Amino acid sequence: MTAPRFTTLGYAGTDKTSVRQAIAHAAERTGVAFDYLLQQAQSESGLNPNARAGSSSATGLYQFIDQSWLGVLKMHGSDHGYDWAANAIRKSNGRWTVDPAMRDQVFALRRDPQAAALMAGEYASDNATGLQKALGREPTKADLYFAHFLGLQGASRFLRAADTYPDASAASVFPREAGANRSIFYRKSGEARSLTQVYQLMARKIEGSGEAGYGTPDNPVRMATYNPGDRDAITPVRRVDIPASTAAGTDTMMALGGQQSRMNMLRPDPKYAMLAYMMVSATPLDSDRDRDGDSGFV
Repeated sequence: MTAPRFTTLGYAGTDKTSVRQAIAHAAERTGVAFDYLLQQAQSESGLNPNARAGSSSATGLYQFIDQSWLGVLKMHGSDHGYDWAANAIRKSNGRWTVDPAMRDQVFALRRDPQAAALMAGEYASDNATGLQKALGREPTKADLYFAHFLGLQGASRFLRAADTYPDASAASVFPREAGANRSIFYRKSGEARSLTQVYQLMARKIEGSGEAGYGTPDNPVRMATYNPGDRDAITPVRRVDIPASTAAGTDTMMALGGQQSRMNMLRPDPKYAMLAYMMVSATPLDSDRDRDGDSGFV
């Protein structure tokens, strides 16, 4: 199998003007807002198509990790003329793999602004569909960014918990993600951020007013592995009914109010006890095993 010539690196142009044009094209093709895709690329890579994270396989405008790139390209590549790439990808033992003869061409597409923007648009569209089903409303930009960060299931759990228990420690609910993204879950002083504070930080990031050093192009958030089945498997969010005496405040995520509370994990405050019933295991992050493999496949 041979990749078409027009899909070689730099096809869409890598200067800032060409990058913006590629993002505008992707927004039109996928129905995702241009300003969301533009700000996400600005936040993740500084609009640099060749950006590469130092701590993971994240590459390109949208810092796709290897497994997420293969997954979204397999699901949506054929919709945009990348049939040859989609056909080179398959799933084996729960992981996306690619024909070794096509590996370089498939991963080079991450550095093509047009291909990267199209796949980012499809990724966001899938997340929007899943979140609308889960939340029962149109997702906000920040909600969508949480799906990029935690995956659909993880974002649903986060938003549900933060809506009901805004002052709970985010790291205690998502310890795996906190370990991979300390600058998001902890302040520079080492103090853990609450669920509401993490939401606020991510909202500022996607709105273009994030704090320096938190999810910047030099320190992008580490995305969850793409799982196309989440969109259909996710169940609608239902608030857990608990006695008024143990319930937290009723502020919603739109209010983003309240002050942070300390949690003693050995003797937890009763108002946080229901968190255990609301949360399930965290969405796994990319482990970078996608660059290993004995079979010659990714």
